[in-house]
Amino acid sequence: MNKELELWKGVLSDGTKKSKLEKYIKGWEEKIGSFLEIDLNRGAYDSNESGALAGIPFGVKDNIAVKGFKLTCGSKMLQTLVSPYSATVVSRLQQAGAQVIGKTNLDEFGMGSSTDNSALQQTNNPWDTERVAGGSSGGSAACVAAGLVPFALGTDTGGSVRQPASFCGIYGLKPTYGAASRYGLTAYASSLETPGILARTVATTKDVFDIIKGEDERDQSSLSYEAEGGQVKTIGYLKIEEGALNADVEASYKSSIKRLEDLEYTLVEVELPTMDYVVPAYYTIAMAEASANLARFNGIRYGYAPFMAENPNELMKKSRHEGFGDEVKLRILLGTYVLRSGFQDQFYVRSQKIRTAIRNDFEKLFTKVDSLVMPIFPTAAFHHGSSDLDSFQQKVADKYTCVANLAGLPALTIPSSVENGLPVGVQLMAPYFGEDRLFEIAVKAEEKYPAPQPEDFDLEWLS
Repeated sequence: MNKELELWKGVLSDGTKKSKLEKYIKGWEEKIGSFLEIDLNRGAYDSNESGALAGIPFGVKDNIAVKGFKLTCGSKMLQTLVSPYSATVVSRLQQAGAQVIGKTNLDEFGMGSSTDNSALQQTNNPWDTERVAGGSSGGSAACVAAGLVPFALGTDTGGSVRQPASFCGIYGLKPTYGAASRYGLTAYASSLETPGILARTVATTKDVFDIIKGEDERDQSSLSYEAEGGQVKTIGYLKIEEGALNADVEASYKSSIKRLEDLEYTLVEVELPTMDYVVPAYYTIAMAEASANLARFNGIRYGYAPFMAENPNELMKKSRHEGFGDEVKLRILLGTYVLRSGFQDQFYVRSQKIRTAIRNDFEKLFTKVDSLVMPIFPTAAFHHGSSDLDSFQQKVADKYTCVANLAGLPALTIPSSVENGLPVGVQLMAPYFGEDRLFEIAVKAEEKYPAPQPEDFDLEWLS
C-alpha cells in the first residue's frame, strides 16, 4: 500500500479522526456539493474490517450500484431508487476493506461535460466555485480534489473521468475496455463506457486499479487482464491545429511536452488521420446505444411515475417526459432517429466503420511510439451556464477524449500546470492493457511536478 493510503487507513474506525473527517466534509460540501448522498456509517457493513484498505473512505459516482445507497444517475427518473446490490468494482474494493461513504453527483445518466445536467443539484469546482467541476464524473473529481476522500470511482464514456480530473487538478484513469467489470454500472453506451478512477496520486490510482481489474463472470465484456509490458522510450504528441486550444491550454500542452523531454523521453510529433471524424462517429454510436439502453425506464417496473395516467401508453409517455431532462431526451431522440429503418446504414453502420478505421490508426501509431500524449479539452474549467461554451460546443470539444473510448484504449489524465489560477491536465494513452506504461510515465512526472492543490485544501487532521 502506498504512503497516501497508509495515512488514510483506519480513519473510519477511529472515532476522533472520523469526527474530524465529518467536519471537514461538511465545510467543503457547503461550497462544492460533490455528494448527492453521504453516510460515514452505512457502508461499513459490507466492508472487510481486516482488509488492506480497512477504514479507508471512497466515493462512488451515482450511476454505479452500491447496496443500500440510492442509484439516481442524477435523474428525476430514478430519484427514489435504492440499489439492492453492489457493482463488482465496488465489491472488490469493499473486500479489500475500503468503505463507501457516499454517492457523487453527475450529469444525468452520464450525459454531459459539466455536471450541470444533473437534475438533483449543482456541483462546483473546488478551485473556483463559480466554475464547473467537469463531467460527467464531476462530483467524484470535486470530492477527491478537495481531499474529502483519497479516491473515487467514476465512469468514462467519452472522457467523463479524464476531463473532470483535468478541471480539478487530479489524476483520472480510463482503463482498457474490458479491463474492469461493467456489472452494476447503469448502461448509457455499453460499447464505449467503462468504470474509471479519480485520485490525488499516481500510486493510489494504480493501487485501486490493481484491485478492481480482471475478468468477472457476471460481465461478458470483461477480460482476463494481461499487462502489455515494455519500457517507454518514445512518446508521440498529437499535432494540434492553430486555434484549436485556448491560450492557457495550449501553453500547458507545450509545457507538458517539454517536461516529458526533460524526463529523457524521446518526443515525436504525430498525426491521426481520422481525428476529424471522431466526434460525429462517437455521438452517433453513443446516442444509438443510449436510445436502446434507456428504453427500460418507462415508469412501470420502477422509476418515476406520474401522479395520474389513464392507460399504460399515457403512463409511459408522461413518465419519460417528466422524468428525463432535456439533454437525455435529445440523445434518445437522435439515437432513435439514426437506428430507424433506412437510416441505420447511412449513420450507425458508417460510424462503426469509422470506429474500425480509428482503431487501425492507433495500431499503426503504436508500432512507432510507446505512448501518446494529447490535450483533454480545449479550455480549462468554464463558468456555470457559460455562453462561451454551449451544449453543442461542449460536444465538439470531446474530440480529444472520446477517441480513446472508440478505440477501447487506456488513457490517464495527469495534472500539467496551473494557468490563471485553474489547473490544466493532459492525457497519456497506450496500447490495449498498457496501463503500466501510463503509470511509469506518470510516476516520473509526479516526482518532479506533483499535483497542485486548491485553496483550503488541508489534510493535517489526518496526522
